[in-house]
Amino acid sequence: MAGDDAGIPDAPTADALVFFETQVRPLLAKHCYECHSNETGAENGALILESAAGIAAGGSRGTMFSSESPEDSLLFRVLDYRDPDLQMPPDGKLSADELEILLRWIRAGAALPEYKSAARAAASQIDFAAGRKFWSFQPLQHVDPPPLKNHWIRRPMDAFVLEKLQSHDLNPNPQADRNTWLRRVTFDVIGLPPSSAELETFKSDQSSEAYEHVVDRLLASPHYGERWARVWLDLARYTDYTPEWQSPTDRGWIYRDWVIRVLNENLPFDRFVRLQLAADLIPDAAPEDQAALGFLGLSPTYWKELQLAPAVIEQIVADEWDERLDAVSRTFLGLTVSCARCHDHKFDPISTQDYYALAGVFASSQLDERPLLPQTEIETVRTAKKRISELEDQLKKLTDSASAEAEEIRKSIADIRTTTPHIDLPWAHVLREASLYVMPQGEDRTRLEYRESEPRDLPVFRRGNPSNPGEIVPRRFLTVLQSEPVATFTHGSGRAELADSMFTHAAGLVARVFVNRIWDQHFNAGLVGTPSDFGAQGDRPTHPRLLEYLASEFVAHGWDLKWLHREILLSATYRQSSGFRPDADAVDPANQLLWRMNRRRLDIEMWRDATLAATGRLDPAAGGPSQPVDDLKNVRRTIYSKIEREEMNGVLRMYDFPEASSHSPRREHTTTPLQQLFVLNSPWMEQQADNLWQRLKPLESNDARIAECYRLLFAREVTDPELTIAHAFLADDADGERKWKDYLQAMLGLNEFHFVD
Repeated sequence: MAGDDAGIPDAPTADALVFFETQVRPLLAKHCYECHSNETGAENGALILESAAGIAAGGSRGTMFSSESPEDSLLFRVLDYRDPDLQMPPDGKLSADELEILLRWIRAGAALPEYKSAARAAASQIDFAAGRKFWSFQPLQHVDPPPLKNHWIRRPMDAFVLEKLQSHDLNPNPQADRNTWLRRVTFDVIGLPPSSAELETFKSDQSSEAYEHVVDRLLASPHYGERWARVWLDLARYTDYTPEWQSPTDRGWIYRDWVIRVLNENLPFDRFVRLQLAADLIPDAAPEDQAALGFLGLSPTYWKELQLAPAVIEQIVADEWDERLDAVSRTFLGLTVSCARCHDHKFDPISTQDYYALAGVFASSQLDERPLLPQTEIETVRTAKKRISELEDQLKKLTDSASAEAEEIRKSIADIRTTTPHIDLPWAHVLREASLYVMPQGEDRTRLEYRESEPRDLPVFRRGNPSNPGEIVPRRFLTVLQSEPVATFTHGSGRAELADSMFTHAAGLVARVFVNRIWDQHFNAGLVGTPSDFGAQGDRPTHPRLLEYLASEFVAHGWDLKWLHREILLSATYRQSSGFRPDADAVDPANQLLWRMNRRRLDIEMWRDATLAATGRLDPAAGGPSQPVDDLKNVRRTIYSKIEREEMNGVLRMYDFPEASSHSPRREHTTTPLQQLFVLNSPWMEQQADNLWQRLKPLESNDARIAECYRLLFAREVTDPELTIAHAFLADDADGERKWKDYLQAMLGLNEFHFVD
């Protein structure tokens, strides 16, 4: 059989490992662990599916995977009932969706994690008291910066970095030149390059506060919210369009615009989170803040075919709860709580009871829609829309559309539209308080019963199977993050209490996770290398006292995000050059000690926006519905380009844009031939080269054009050798423009334009 070529990738991607933990492992636990665990595997083909080592080793029939023909892998043939001698599980074949998940995993290389600590034995109880001693679960501690006296230090955080460097006999890199720093900080804060005028202004500002002036100007820019909203939307698995059976299907932009607006307003982070989880349950939330519920209101949903048996639909509904729980726990807490869906978490102190206590919160909340109006006005609009719908149905039933009756109906519809304010206001994706119950409807059919304003406590689904319920678990927060006895949620679904728990019981963890995300964006590497896993299998912080200092100060400053940015951006650590030093590289090749600035490739949004800005065609209009990114007429910022969950745009996919179907902790950049072919051959790139030529053409000489090109693209002056090369290429251009456009297209494709530093 195929399988002797089996192998696990040496370095599986973070997304592949998340897919295994959140999609594959629950299926194995549900269907396989009973017979193929550490306790029972020896008696069942010597196959253990409870550990990564056991899966990789296979059983008495050999290895289980084939990289050349995944469908013929032993594991898949057995599960697909294609092996007449062995069909698993014996009590019934997996569903088509479950088989597709496993096949997708095998096709991608059957990625398996390398665990950093031993898994908890299946029979052992979780010691929550011991678990609370884990570093990330500790309450925040005040940390004083090291008492170093050194002229290099500009901000308290620099003292932590310098102390660490000196302990390894290293010194920081020299300061980056002004142009390099300005380009770096401008992309970091607003996602755009500095203009020629901004370069000149910074160059001429010789005051002691010149750097502060730049940072304050950038943080006050409306483009700041556009840049940092995109970072948040990766975490929120944002999509512009929801499935056709969901209404509305095209209003995701309302949530996106809310995120941009409140980031520009510098809404405190704790309020930012609370509104996204429970704006409908917060008394002082403004009507426009109901858009914040898009974080959950735009959650992936799956078609529920009611002609199927209830057991099938129950699994689909449970998968939706699981996705929401996973997005919330990884985004805000940096914990993989979904790993406890089928059994106690193997590594972190999170029990199956914890999982279903939180799942009950999401089981008690349903996706909904509403206009961003006061409640009294909403009812007026709902009534009017309902009446219009009834009248339109009457109109469709008429055989003569030109009759007097038809004309009267049209007049009634027009009158309702005229007399009802806000009748055409877009409706946002939100939540409502209601529980969904999957009920039988005759033989092997299903009906869905929504119980409005009725919260629901879930039973533990044994091995993740909704058809095998156990004890009922009251809705509450994670046990390990609060003192015992744990308090239950008693107000509605519990979403507001969940948000409150994050900023009381888990404030330290929430602060550390978010500070690390901001650091990761500014330095292209987090202080914790696993930004959405602060548990036992996650990385430990490279600078634990620095992380603790920034997190505690962030909270002390009222969860002020712009304060956090400012503290980092004005530091000496951030001002360092990215230059290579053999002596430092020999000690710290990964730059974990921060002896230099890390180089960074621009995300697709920054690169596309920078290209449009350089050509002078960027449209600064903010907000509203999205446009296709590959539409040649689309010159708006890329955050306003259409994102679809079901089918990712090819250009975005080519440049490592994350899938909108699940939480994405950070961008993982690749370099592929397709990217270079796009730069060389695409109509869009040819258009941008032509636009850049039209901007440079009016200048009086080739020297002036080349110099301005370097300022626009690289934020620096052209050198004499570069000027000589440009002149040599542009010589003898017959029509005076063709070579210029080729030259500019090549310049737009240079690494110096695609990278910061």
